[in-house]
Amino acid sequence: MIRGLILALQFLTRLPVNIPIDFDKPNLRRSMFFFPFVGMLVGFIAFAVYYVFSYINREVAAVFSLLSLIIITGGLHLDGVSDTADGFFSNKNKEEMLEIMQDSHVGAFGVIALIIILLLKYVLISNMGENILHIMVFSLGNSRLCQAHKVFAKRSARPDGMGNMFALSKPMPYILTGSAIYLSIMAMVNIKYLITFIITFLFSELISLYSYKKIDGITGDVLGATAEISEVVSMISFLGVMKWI
Repeated sequence: MIRGLILALQFLTRLPVNIPIDFDKPNLRRSMFFFPFVGMLVGFIAFAVYYVFSYINREVAAVFSLLSLIIITGGLHLDGVSDTADGFFSNKNKEEMLEIMQDSHVGAFGVIALIIILLLKYVLISNMGENILHIMVFSLGNSRLCQAHKVFAKRSARPDGMGNMFALSKPMPYILTGSAIYLSIMAMVNIKYLITFIITFLFSELISLYSYKKIDGITGDVLGATAEISEVVSMISFLGVMKWI
């Protein structure tokens, strides 16, 4: 399991964990157990950065917190957002969409999607108030859990893609066990927080449905886009739950 944790950290973050781990099926499936917990770690680091700069003002703190998210993840999932937007909104057929998503160049739709995601995150982070620790930690955890769920529950549109490599490792038992532990922790902190996961999960399912319609499955780029969009949806859900429930 330690190898799985190290692999999850290496895959989902750019934290300096320079320990060589075999990229084989046993390690891949074990790594899926840790996806939500690595998300929580990333969220905590972003909160810590916010806290450090909050003595200046919350807008500056929000900028640096957002910047820390980009640096820690290496922009991996933001790349998925831009590629997915360029492909899905190109109005091409499935094969051409997949080719566009593999292209390293960023098109107009990709740029627009990135601007919207980053702007939304900035506004949301700057308005989280005293609940920012829980919101950041569990929003990142929610998004990575939704991402992990797609790996074993959804069909791959690209058999040779990264997402399919994780799926072929048959990670379902590890994902379900990690999910149960993660959701139990969330419920112990505040039972109302489970509502935010349900909302985030349902929205991620809509992303899957749209991806199936466009390319008859999901890809690594769609998984990345799911992580980023789910973060935003979860943050919005937290703010709504804290205000109205």
